[in-house]
Amino acid sequence: IFVLETVCVAWFSLEFLLRFIQTQSKCMFLRTPLNVIDVVAILPYYITLIVDSLSVGGKPTGSGNNYLEKVGLVLRVLRALRIFYVMRLARHSLGLQTLGLTVRRCTREFGLLLLFLCVAMALFSPLVFLAESEMGAKQEFTSIPGSYWWAVISMTTVGYGDMVPRSIPGQVVALSSILSGILLMAFPVTSIFHTFSRSYLELKEEQIRALRQKPDSQDSTKSQNSEDSQETDSYHGITEAAASAVQRRKIMAAQRAAEIRASMKT
Repeated sequence: IFVLETVCVAWFSLEFLLRFIQTQSKCMFLRTPLNVIDVVAILPYYITLIVDSLSVGGKPTGSGNNYLEKVGLVLRVLRALRIFYVMRLARHSLGLQTLGLTVRRCTREFGLLLLFLCVAMALFSPLVFLAESEMGAKQEFTSIPGSYWWAVISMTTVGYGDMVPRSIPGQVVALSSILSGILLMAFPVTSIFHTFSRSYLELKEEQIRALRQKPDSQDSTKSQNSEDSQETDSYHGITEAAASAVQRRKIMAAQRAAEIRASMKT
């Protein structure tokens, strides 16, 4: 696995360096989100190698255990960052590009969804806590902040089952939170869905347009080459016709001179 990762990182690094050298604006290149993901995905490998070499080469005395624990934590975090290799597929995947474009265009809708969820969570968490504590049911709801988790998983219709209202008033509050969660989440989701479909169609049209431009450019170069060859052929034809006309004139002039000489002799 280490050898395979080394080969992949070397290929990614070479590709990134070639693109960085070829680009005109270096700052704009480094500010592009996909290029930032490439850097975040490549750097942990080299940092891991450096940290491993330093930890093996010079082991500190005294506080060696703390040092090794810190190094191990850094290595675990860097190895976890290698998951960004998957994000490189966004360069070649139309679905991931559509997802990123939708998230960028729907920031207001996502904020509205989060606002609805927070308001409903602040409303139903005290209600279910009061209903369960007043009815003397099983004390799974120990506090109002602890009930926030129950409100979130109930409104999103996940329902892990770790916190369940036992009393009838608590179950009524749970039913209200589930129904309100479905309705509140449906409002922004429709706008997000339409934005996703519109973004997908736009990117698909751009991809089709780019594919069409390649053969058009090839055809244009071929037509330019054929036009140039036709121009050169026509130029050669014109020069040959002019040369033949000059030769005919010379021949006619020589014939006339011969006729004049013959008439003068007679």
